[in-house]
Amino acid sequence: MRIKDFKLEEYFAKYEFNVKYTLCSSDCESFSVDELLALEQDSLEDLKEVSLGYTESLGNPKLRKEISKLYDNISADEVIVFSGAEEAIFIFMNVFLKKDDHIIVQYPAYQSLYEIANAIGCKVTKWLMDDENSWELDLQFLESHVTQSTKCIVVNFPHNPTGYLPTKDFYERLVNIAKRNNIYVLSDEVYKFLEYREAERLASVCDLYDKGISIGVMSKSFGLAGLRIGWIAAKDKELYRAVASFKNYTTICNSALSEFFAILALRNRSIIINRNLDIITNNLNLLDTFFNKYKDLFKWIKPKAGSIAFPRLLVNDSVEDFCLDLLKEKSVLLMPSTNYDYGDRHFRIGFGRKNMPEALKKLEEYIKEKYEVLN
Repeated sequence: MRIKDFKLEEYFAKYEFNVKYTLCSSDCESFSVDELLALEQDSLEDLKEVSLGYTESLGNPKLRKEISKLYDNISADEVIVFSGAEEAIFIFMNVFLKKDDHIIVQYPAYQSLYEIANAIGCKVTKWLMDDENSWELDLQFLESHVTQSTKCIVVNFPHNPTGYLPTKDFYERLVNIAKRNNIYVLSDEVYKFLEYREAERLASVCDLYDKGISIGVMSKSFGLAGLRIGWIAAKDKELYRAVASFKNYTTICNSALSEFFAILALRNRSIIINRNLDIITNNLNLLDTFFNKYKDLFKWIKPKAGSIAFPRLLVNDSVEDFCLDLLKEKSVLLMPSTNYDYGDRHFRIGFGRKNMPEALKKLEEYIKEKYEVLN
């Protein structure tokens, strides 16, 4: 298999650790080992007893049990743990798809959600989102592009990079389309629990549909990207066995230390999620004020969930040049839409970290210097 270069990840590899401010981070503020251990009284003693041998390929049973509690109708035996969500996506695509299969992918999207299928030789239809329609998806488009060879609909709610979240009615209709046509749904749910209104939270697709596959991770909502712990939750037993078997050709098993800290974090998930939502709420208020102030320069569609958004640059400058110049002048990193293969007008901004206000001030300094007309 030959896969195209992963533009977004290569961009991060080049710049992320060489700048002062990463203003496009997709994850929330992380935690130190000490902060996690402080969540439970005996955690340090428990950590000292962790064996550093091989772990179970499917994942530590205690971890799978904690993950299953995130769902309404999933047991620990329906969860497989991976080294991040990326491995879960890669394995699912390779196990499930074959050449000439057809998939429909919500777009823009994290590159692996469609590029692996392209590399396999699948036909990929992009279900396009547009800020002219406030990022809303068109179900009529979905229905009209389902064919006899359509095997899977790939969605991501809350959405990376726009922060879009559909209504529950829309989501139910989407799942019903899949059911009527006997199509699988792969749902990237890595930002679940970061809905600004809990009442708007969607059910996981694996809870709604026996051909629904939910992907989760500790990186985004929980702010624990360094653990490299992700998972698949699915009821399809045949698919589950195939995915588990394929994992023997990738990581085989996960880090024992990462699994220990993931268990600890999930047992205390409400504390972690609430802290991250507080950071997001405060930062989002600052962004609302900022983008309202510079509404002649940017188009801002306020996200409904998650820790990222996708504003549009309204002046006739290349957004890629804008981002690289900002990087050079202020050591602030934004993610241009070119790394999503989504034109050259948008950029991803992240607001899940504590230093976002400081980074935003640097962005404003740059704007005032570059666009004097706005002073």
